[in-house]
Amino acid sequence: MDTAYITHADCALHSGGEQHPECKERLSAISKHLIANGLWDSLIHIKARPATRQEIVGAHSEPHFEAISEAIPITGLHYIDPDTAVSSGSLKAALRAAGALAQAVDLVMDDNQHPSLKRAFCAIRPPGHHAERDHAMGFCLFNNIAVGARHALSYPGIERVAIVDFDVHHGNGTENIFAADPQVLFCSAFQHPYYPFTDLQNPANNIVHVPLPAGTESVSFRQAIEQGWLPQLRNFRPQIILISAGFDGSRHDPLANWLLEAEDYYWVTDQLGQIADEFAENRMISTLEGGYNLDHLGSCVAEHLRALVQY
Repeated sequence: MDTAYITHADCALHSGGEQHPECKERLSAISKHLIANGLWDSLIHIKARPATRQEIVGAHSEPHFEAISEAIPITGLHYIDPDTAVSSGSLKAALRAAGALAQAVDLVMDDNQHPSLKRAFCAIRPPGHHAERDHAMGFCLFNNIAVGARHALSYPGIERVAIVDFDVHHGNGTENIFAADPQVLFCSAFQHPYYPFTDLQNPANNIVHVPLPAGTESVSFRQAIEQGWLPQLRNFRPQIILISAGFDGSRHDPLANWLLEAEDYYWVTDQLGQIADEFAENRMISTLEGGYNLDHLGSCVAEHLRALVQY
């Protein structure tokens, strides 16, 4: 079975400012590591297409799409919030990022295009899981994984989409977009209390919170996933699994306080892969969210991809 690696040079056009941790070098750090470790040639390399306006507003409101489009400066930066800025190339990058998810869905769903392709990793930026239906925040402009999920649900016969998020920060935007939607199960493991300081009281029935404290190590993380996610996912019987893959839970990451190892990303991806194999015809799509230590991001992504390609 084949795995696609979807990216585009336009994703380097977005800038959040000098020394911003969410930088274009993240993508080159990943590709260099994959080449050095022999994984690069095992992937099918595909250029991301831009998302259409219709695909964006499947997850966001029309006013949000207009607000992001109109915020793009000719030169310099425009700050949406203290953490989130846009530059002249940000709209092009954001449309490629969201489009990569819709494209990945088409690739794994359409047996006529690539009958053996059932997995995909979207190496894109800016990330997306903090972007709410009407609000950009936390480095995120459009919610890429939400665009992909809505696109998957447009396919006849697809009625159950699972989104899982192991970024160290809670995917508040994804929850905002899909709360109480019976066609989507959203499972998120995250450091708590920590940005974005999500209220954990009374989540919707389709939301699974797995809050974990600072200092969480491999054993605690794996036990929490086994107890908090896996039974819910098997009960839901997803027809496709989408992953918000943030690697900022690594012990080396500067923006959080978990102590995960690269091997933990292999383990969690393998667990999800078993569920995809059991219920979803092996269809599993992952997209890059966080991960800001350039020396270690590549090794974490490599472990994640090793698990993706093994089936």
